[in-house]
Amino acid sequence: MMNHTPPVPDACSTLSIAHGPAAEPTRVLARFEEWARRAPQSAAVIDGARTWTYQELDTAAADVAAALRERVRPGDLVGVCLDRSTALVVTAVALARLDAVYLPLGPRPGERRTQAVTEDLDVACLIGDPGVLPEGHRAGEHFPLPLPTDGVNAPSAVVAAFAASGRGARRAPEGALYAVLTSGSTGRPKAVAVAEASLSVALDWYRAETGLAPGDRQSLLIGVAFDPHLLELWAALTSGAALVPAPDDTRWDAQVLTDWWRDTQVTVSVAATPTVEPLLDRPWPTGLRLSHLFVGGDRMRRRPGPDVTATVHNAYGPAEATVITTTHAMRSTDAQAGEHSPPPIGTPLPGVTVVVTDHDGRPVARGQDGELRIGGHCLALGYLDPELTAHRFTVPPEEPALPAIDRLYRTGDRVRMSADGSLEFLGRLDDQVKISGVRIEPAEVEAAFEQDPRVRSAVVTVLRDSSGHARLVAHVRPADGTGPAAGDLLAAVRAWLPEQAVPATVRFVDGYPLDANGKVDRIALAAQAQAHGSVPEAAVGTDDLADASPTERLVLTAVRDLLGRPGTGLDDNFTDAGGTSVVAARLLVVVERATGVRPRARDLLRSTDLRAFAALLDQRRTPHPAGA
Repeated sequence: MMNHTPPVPDACSTLSIAHGPAAEPTRVLARFEEWARRAPQSAAVIDGARTWTYQELDTAAADVAAALRERVRPGDLVGVCLDRSTALVVTAVALARLDAVYLPLGPRPGERRTQAVTEDLDVACLIGDPGVLPEGHRAGEHFPLPLPTDGVNAPSAVVAAFAASGRGARRAPEGALYAVLTSGSTGRPKAVAVAEASLSVALDWYRAETGLAPGDRQSLLIGVAFDPHLLELWAALTSGAALVPAPDDTRWDAQVLTDWWRDTQVTVSVAATPTVEPLLDRPWPTGLRLSHLFVGGDRMRRRPGPDVTATVHNAYGPAEATVITTTHAMRSTDAQAGEHSPPPIGTPLPGVTVVVTDHDGRPVARGQDGELRIGGHCLALGYLDPELTAHRFTVPPEEPALPAIDRLYRTGDRVRMSADGSLEFLGRLDDQVKISGVRIEPAEVEAAFEQDPRVRSAVVTVLRDSSGHARLVAHVRPADGTGPAAGDLLAAVRAWLPEQAVPATVRFVDGYPLDANGKVDRIALAAQAQAHGSVPEAAVGTDDLADASPTERLVLTAVRDLLGRPGTGLDDNFTDAGGTSVVAARLLVVVERATGVRPRARDLLRSTDLRAFAALLDQRRTPHPAGA
């Protein structure tokens, strides 16, 4: 028998460097227009009871573009304050036609946050319901836009609003298709701009991976302020498939989400990890047409079971690298199906290069931890702040050479690359944290509190429960002579921050522990909060569990545990107490398991307080007499 000598591995096979397959950018808008010509009567958007054909959508976008053309120039930033709806889809296509830059702000952007964006950035106008616009745009020039006002999440009226005051200084770089906001350590959000070419590469891969085609239905489920909704929107429109906007309830309740998938016959969907994880803890729903489910935004803590009929893709990617950078596909036939262990974030998409580096930017050996850096067609053009772009988008290492890679984006994420080139996500290297799938800079949250004259200073820490879910705690030093209530401070910061960045708890302190360098010791501060149960001294509940009914005890105990706020009382409103969409979804699961009653998110949100919510559960559990 002849001895076989294995080939000598090259440098990249032993170092933590991996390249996706080759890719070439294509066009995005042109592919939509091609479908509008090839299949004008095919469904483009199925919005509640109303179906829009490709021809109707194309015509509506042309009308909106014509209405804006005299005031919106190529390269102008346009802030879009709309929810998932046909109106949003028409707006996105119209702005692409104008070569304007789509800047999604979401349907209910905080007034202060929106004002900060328009002060920093050269935003030509805002598009949305006049009632949600910041004061400067409410007082400026408005003209109505011919946008649809029917379907789920539809606006009652839409205007293009031009501010009476001057516009900010920063424009989008040339060639940008869209820009999205990410959390900023300065206390003000920062915008990152992405070119059509970068999005096209991700879309080409997505269509090939899913087989998305005419007859398929793609969800429009992700919140509009976050960039994955752009992948959903354009994936459908560039494949001849139908886009299906999701009602707001689907964000809060995993059961509502699966019912919606079934009722709308969605075949391909994108969803946040915290929304999907409860589904993996129960038998997979029957009757779904769902064939592909992309999950991302947070660390996935278990693998789908063998009963899951859809291929589940664990996706990773920062906004600076165009939505998706790496993925790992999981199927029911996998040997590891159902294991309670985090799956990898996978291997790079076409046109993507990933490198795991040490502190100095040198690639580490496979199997070693390091910072993930990303290069290739996926990279954004950069931030609208050139200094920040220069800091985060760096030159590649000289050795080994990376052909055709002229920039690498520093993610700040700690990862490990296995021998086969797959990546394992290990956490963050900096102060950023992910809450409900959204990257949050604690410094931005602190700055929002410190805008309040009643606050002398604020420090934000992160607490995690036994399952690894994170929540924010704000440690506030009140200004001399003030005695603010925790609820009042939380209400004030909601005008500055997205929902996920609003802390669950405000804890009043006289001072902060310091480390050996004289800096605030955040670890010690978080330990203090953990020891005290994260209870805001001004918000300790007065109700006694001993006097509560069994259902009231169930609800109150669950809310206190999920929020980490033992002081929460039955007279507290869920949202005011720090409840978010993800916490609501977990609470509904707890309630259903304990009572057999499956409440909807709207039941919780419409209840004046937790006592009223418990009373509603009792009412639904009580059998009615025959004939009643």
